[in-house]
Amino acid sequence: MDISSELSAIQSRIAQITGAQDDGVGMVAPSSRGVDGLAQFGPGGLPPEAAGRFADLVQAALARAQSDGFATPGQDAGGRAPSGAYILPPERVDALVQQNAQAWGVDPALVKAVIANESGFNANATSPVGAQGLMQLMPETAKSLGVSDSYDPAQNVAGGTRYLRGLLDRFNGDVKRAVAAYNAGPGAVEKYDGVPPYRETQNYVSAVLDSYGKYKAPAQQANAAP
Repeated sequence: MDISSELSAIQSRIAQITGAQDDGVGMVAPSSRGVDGLAQFGPGGLPPEAAGRFADLVQAALARAQSDGFATPGQDAGGRAPSGAYILPPERVDALVQQNAQAWGVDPALVKAVIANESGFNANATSPVGAQGLMQLMPETAKSLGVSDSYDPAQNVAGGTRYLRGLLDRFNGDVKRAVAAYNAGPGAVEKYDGVPPYRETQNYVSAVLDSYGKYKAPAQQANAAP
């Protein structure tokens, strides 16, 4: 039984014992991790005097699931809350960055730098011109990349990293030009044979490259460690 189903059964049992209403709040995403200490109570449940301890164990299980990077209470497995907003812990964003950077052969520090400057790590961000999600994909770009929901962090980072890979290939690995193209479009970069003379794009490139250096430094230090 996965943790979601197990906790659902636990909450129902708590409601029976305490008389509380089981409204389903507190569910977490499925996990292969067991719920330590719960099996000892067996299928017969708990006597009323043990209800407090039982509830404490449930809260501990929820806390463990959250610390593992799964959805917080009230969210689905993708991190979407009932309001429709996506709310992810930083470690989940880092995991998506690492996964897709490796898949597409892009420096994860560069992907993270783009996200930081595009959306400030806000999966629900929408720009005035309609760019969406963590990597601020325009609807037509998202469609061309096979992204059906740009606010879905997993799809967004996958699509954005794939697009960044394409720009790096188009400009022969030139990070500066690829970043400029991410903001202004590859046609503008080709037209001006470099960063276009747009203040927004020039500021954007400077900011992304600055973030890139900051995110890359800890990784280089870690690799240099004996």
